[in-house]
Formats: sequence, structure tokens, C-alpha cells
Amino acid sequence: MSKKTAVVLFGGQSSEHVVSCMSVVNVIDHINKDKYDLLLIGITEEGHWIKTESVKEIKDGSWREGRISAILSPDAGMGAVVLLDGDKTELVKADVVFPVLHGLMGEDGTVQGLLELSRIPYVGCGVLSSAVSMDKLYTKIIVDDLRVLQAAYVPVMRHQLKNMEQVIARVEERFDYPVFVKPSNAGSSKGVSRASDRKELEDALLEASRHDRKILVEEMIVGREIECAVLGGGNQPVKASGVGEILAAAEFYDFDAKYHNADSKTVIDPVLPEGAAQRVREAAIAVFQAVDGCGLARVDFFVKKDGTVVFNEINTMPGFTAISMYPMLWEAAGISKDQLVDRLMEDALSRFDD
Repeated sequence: MSKKTAVVLFGGQSSEHVVSCMSVVNVIDHINKDKYDLLLIGITEEGHWIKTESVKEIKDGSWREGRISAILSPDAGMGAVVLLDGDKTELVKADVVFPVLHGLMGEDGTVQGLLELSRIPYVGCGVLSSAVSMDKLYTKIIVDDLRVLQAAYVPVMRHQLKNMEQVIARVEERFDYPVFVKPSNAGSSKGVSRASDRKELEDALLEASRHDRKILVEEMIVGREIECAVLGGGNQPVKASGVGEILAAAEFYDFDAKYHNADSKTVIDPVLPEGAAQRVREAAIAVFQAVDGCGLARVDFFVKKDGTVVFNEINTMPGFTAISMYPMLWEAAGISKDQLVDRLMEDALSRFDD
């Protein structure tokens, strides 16, 4: 059987550019090279697409100096990547794309829309599920209709901050301090702050507004941070893994605590109040299906002391780094990283065959 060509995208224009470069190394290591020829394409923070020659270039960052530009053609009749090297042009037919892209301009439906136009099968959620899952406000609107508890919230638009006193009064009328303030569209807890008083709330709102025009102010939930991995959807049954717990080294699990603080730890299958783990798994599947998810997602929750499960957020392209929960949870369930990556790629091909 002849090998298929798999295009692996990484980097991207979001604040999670570095994390994507960390994730993609693990993904590439676990792609079956007997089944797939790889075309590696890095996207710089400025939005330039560059053909990359090796994992070594990704690790040392030298891929950004590559001379061969790459263009993913939206022409459905081509289904290909156009490589430009000076005056030379090469057309590479693509059988499947693995977009290892986190955050905006990659995990939010933009790249997925381009792939839909090109009619190239791709790993992960489609345009709708990627877009609404990236946008915390719209995820909450969808989850409001499920029998899944989530943190109460007040939406704030950036233009409303011109009347900061009015915004603060609206928040204080709804919640006691402390509260959490989040940009609606941002990944890896970028722009997320905890506010314990009026001054901190104002600062947090301004910080969140630097990341997005839509902002969420949420009630504080006191609970353990629990995550669940989901696999399937589309034409496949949806499965949920066991659960994992985040033990953050910081006050909450922000970007630095996730990727730069060695004291942050993850625990697989932690002891939870009776029935809580199963309720997390059921809620994870319910949220994934409600946003029309397919392929993969990591769904995050809080579990209170009494076992109450509270939905936090869903990530449709979860991290694949050495410390990422998603692949660790499936390994604990008996699915190796090799098997997991192969399953994701086969599911992508199967979904487009339908």
C-alpha cells in the first residue's frame, strides 16, 4: 500500500505559538512513518507559512529562517500545498492535515475553514465546534441549555469599559469578590486574572480587553481542577477517558504555571468524592456533543468538596507536550501515543470519506 502524505501544521499567530512548537514535536514522533510521508509547515507569529525540513529545526527554532514558502490552496480541485522556492514551484498533494495549532488563528475555525474549502481531511473539530469552543462566551451560551452546571458569569464588551464604573457596578451587583476575569477568546489562560476588590477588577478588565473585545467575569468556584479527554465524534462513537487533576504551583493555573513552573503537577485518576469522576466523564461527552465536536478535545471542570461538578472550558486542540494531560489520560486508559495519533488521523480520513 502506497504511503499517504500528511501535512503537519505548527506554530501559528497566537500567544500559544511556543506551546504549539512544543506539542508538534511529540505529535511528529508518534506519527506512523510507514503509513505517512510528512510535510512539515511552520507558521510564524507574523503569519508566514514556511516548509520545515526536520524536527531538529523545530526544536532549535531555525525553521523560521527557512527559504521555502508554503501556500495551502483553497482550490478544492487541487487538494494540495504549493511550495515556492525562489522561481521554483512545486505542488504537493495532501491526503490529511494535522493542525497542531493552539489558540486564535488555528484552533478557532479559521484554518479549519481553509481546509474545508480545500476539501483536505484534517484532524480535529470542524469550523463550528472550533469557533464556539474557542469563544468562552458562546460556549457558555450553549452549555446553558445542557444539564451541566457551570460558573455564573457576566459578559462585558470592550467598548463598555468606557464607562468603567457602570461595568463594575453590574459585576458587584451579581457577585461577591473574588471573581475571575477572562478574555472570551484566548488560550492557555492568557489575560486571565483574579480580582479581590474593585481596583483589581478594573485592572483585570483592562488586561482582558487587551486580548479580546469580549470579556467574561465569573463567580469564583472553590474546587479541584479536573480534566477529561474526549475522543471520537463525527462518524465515530464518543469516548471519555478517566480524569486527571491539575495541582497548580500558582494561585490558579495560568500560562506560566502551565508551562514554566516545574512545581505544577498533574495527577492521573485522583481520588474524588463518590461518583464525581463518572459525572465529569458524562458532562465532558455532553459538552463535546453539544458543540458538535469531532476528533478530540480536553474538557475542564472544577469538582467541589461535596462532589459537585462544574464545567470550566473545552479545548478542541489540547496540548501534546511532554506534560500535557490529553495524551497522558489516554495512555492511562491503555491507548499509547502512537495509537492515539494514528487513530486521530484515521478518523479524519474516515470522516471525509463519508
